[in-house]
Amino acid sequence: MSEFNANDYLSGLEDVPSDAGDLEESSNPADSASAASSNEHVNASQNEAQDAAAHEAKHAATQDTSTQDADANADAEREKSPATDDEANASKSQENNDSSDTQSNEEEDSLTPLGKAKKEAAEYLEALQRERAEFINFRNRASKEQDRFRQHGIIDVLTALLPALDDIDRIREHSDMDDSFKAVAAKLDKAFEKFGVEKFGEKGEEFDPTKHDAILHKPDPDATKDTVDVVVEAGYRIGDRVIRAARVVVASPASS
Repeated sequence: MSEFNANDYLSGLEDVPSDAGDLEESSNPADSASAASSNEHVNASQNEAQDAAAHEAKHAATQDTSTQDADANADAEREKSPATDDEANASKSQENNDSSDTQSNEEEDSLTPLGKAKKEAAEYLEALQRERAEFINFRNRASKEQDRFRQHGIIDVLTALLPALDDIDRIREHSDMDDSFKAVAAKLDKAFEKFGVEKFGEKGEEFDPTKHDAILHKPDPDATKDTVDVVVEAGYRIGDRVIRAARVVVASPASS
């Protein structure tokens, strides 16, 4: 039996190629080609998808821009529309005025000198009547204002002299006045009558709350209605306006 040589055996194994290795080496080129083809197909699909997405985005942006432009144009048209209507109305008004002026000029041209003179006279008469009416209204307003100011002045003077007039009435009622004092009192009464001042409030007249100020009510068995029993202070009025109500004591019917 020959001796086993390990080195020779190992070297022999190194020279023999493995089937698996050979199979791998033989199959690698086909697989590599297939993988490369698949990668190229995927990349092409991705590029097409990206191009389609970019095209869709560009189309959407174009539509948005077109919509915005259309909206802006519509707003501009709406803003221009009122101005256009105003211009049209102004133009029509101007045309009407021009036509009226033209018609008036034609009528004036067709009138004879006498007709033109009559027309001018009628216009002057109308203007004069209008001015006269305005002047009459102004004169009436001025007259009313003067009367009102005059009445206010009389009221102010009367109000200031009321205490003196009350004293004169008390002297007349409770004592005798000499002739000189009577003359002064009479002149005062006439002066106020001249300016429309009227004194009222007499004993025995019917009580009227619109012109009498009752300071006291006393029962009276003989009275059938409220009457003035005592005039404490006389009342004064100008026309229908009461300056001061008469202060009186009222006799009222006795209650049952």
